[in-house]
Amino acid sequence: MMSDDEREEKELDLTSHEVVTKYKTAAEIVNKALQLVISECKSKAKIVDVCEKGDTFIKEQTSNVYKNVKRKIERGIAFPTCISVNNTICHFSPLASDETVLEEGDIVKIDMGCHIDGFIAVVGHTHVLQEGPVTGRAADIIAATNTAAEVALRLVRPGRKNKDVTEAIQKVATAYDCKIVEGVLSHQMKQFVIDGNKVILSVPNPETRVDDAEFEENEVYAIDIVTSTGEGKPKMLDEKNTTIYKRAVDKNYHLKMKASRFIFSEINQKFPIMPFSARALEEKRARLGLIECVNHDLLQPYPVLHEKPGDLVAHIKFTVLLMPNGSDRITSHPLQEFQPTKTLDDPEIKAWLALGTKSKKKGGGKKKKGKKGDKGEESTDAEPMAATPNGAASQE
Repeated sequence: MMSDDEREEKELDLTSHEVVTKYKTAAEIVNKALQLVISECKSKAKIVDVCEKGDTFIKEQTSNVYKNVKRKIERGIAFPTCISVNNTICHFSPLASDETVLEEGDIVKIDMGCHIDGFIAVVGHTHVLQEGPVTGRAADIIAATNTAAEVALRLVRPGRKNKDVTEAIQKVATAYDCKIVEGVLSHQMKQFVIDGNKVILSVPNPETRVDDAEFEENEVYAIDIVTSTGEGKPKMLDEKNTTIYKRAVDKNYHLKMKASRFIFSEINQKFPIMPFSARALEEKRARLGLIECVNHDLLQPYPVLHEKPGDLVAHIKFTVLLMPNGSDRITSHPLQEFQPTKTLDDPEIKAWLALGTKSKKKGGGKKKKGKKGDKGEESTDAEPMAATPNGAASQE
């Protein structure tokens, strides 16, 4: 007989059909939420309103699944909707009072996550607010990010190492005369854990040491690629812009201020594990209380980070399941057409793009070719990617 512990352990990875279904259900919801958010990104739209629409959609859709099960299943937002524009790198998810609007020509990065029973699907996407194909440096930055994401998808495979991916994405960014942004980590994810211990570093540097790790079958990763036309060195301009936090589960402290205790008990009730937006709290007391919580390490802040004004930043994030039959990228959205100024002729990058993502098993049926216009809700059966003449990895 298995002990309860062993049974718990056994059921929680991709060897369980039920777990895979929960990941794919979360992915389907977050892919649709992303599509909704993109459709709401219009000139003069208030960013906070668009973020709210994304969050509301995820809450509504997740509340409609797994309703009639014996044990109550936690489900909902795994990462609040963020909309970071132009040289803003990440985590912009403003409070209700914020008046910032989108403008024609903005490069919009959307970042969001959803979970079912703690099984998390995250997605990040870059969209330019314009008609017609994206050109110039904006196209370079999207091409660099997309190609790096496609290379990472092919290198995050059982038996390969995290540092191989770090090196490969640098090489791709360089080919487009762009920089991978420092300090971005791609994390392994587990049930209720959005930032697992196995990580892929975006840029090797002396300050950020990560353990060497090898990818293994049945693991899940959030692959996070952020590229810049600038130096790739993120700066926090103002702590007051931070609105996203996560409870640091292992930390305790007796808070002095009443406002802090009030807010902290609300966080423990509503958001005990996943990152949340301060918008979702009783806002009047939030700011003061949050500061004391952060100062005593009870909350981990996700600061809004920036490149220099005038620099362009693009972001693609996807969730991949390392299944026994190959890698299954479960979150994505097609990019708009882009025409980079650089052509990709590096033979090593071309060789990486030519790798398939499915394992060669004996026998088995024919591979499905990804249909044009696939929204990626099903398995995106990534065939080898041709580098098209314009230097972008082949895109619709």
